[in-house]
Amino acid sequence: MKRERAKAAGRNRRERAVSAGGVVWRAAPDGAGVEVVLVQTPSLRWGLPKGKRDPGERLRETALREVREETGLRVEADRKVGVVRYRFKAAGGGRKIDKEVHFWLMQATGGSLLDHDHEHVDVRWFGIADAMRRVSYRNTVDVLERAAAMLDGGPVRRGDAPADRAPVGAGAE
Repeated sequence: MKRERAKAAGRNRRERAVSAGGVVWRAAPDGAGVEVVLVQTPSLRWGLPKGKRDPGERLRETALREVREETGLRVEADRKVGVVRYRFKAAGGGRKIDKEVHFWLMQATGGSLLDHDHEHVDVRWFGIADAMRRVSYRNTVDVLERAAAMLDGGPVRRGDAPADRAPVGAGAE
């Protein structure tokens, strides 16, 4: 009986995981709105670039490093977009993980998507409305909606985007 309870307690134990990433944006090349970067996993799911925090690293540092590694882009982090929390079972052991991912709004300043790491099969720019339709999880749509609202209020910093750009989500593809 004790052994069964110990096994059950082990199965019900939750681990905590913390990651960080970004909503990377740029003014669309045609001047109509903004575009954001999505990454595609080997299982063909589209999402935002993010990854695990290294020991001693601040979350903002994690976000910058992971975005650079996963996209090949140099970016500047601005405001925090928010935190996504979810639970999942780890592959193999069935461990339960409580995960939180912190996202920042980031502007691309250089680099190339061709230099992304091999963790993802594809990395592309999408109009923000198209990105919201492509992402695989509702919580990612929520992050994109918050980022769009932040950008829709005007440029993040003076000179970041043309003053006459179309509102985000309104024909921004």
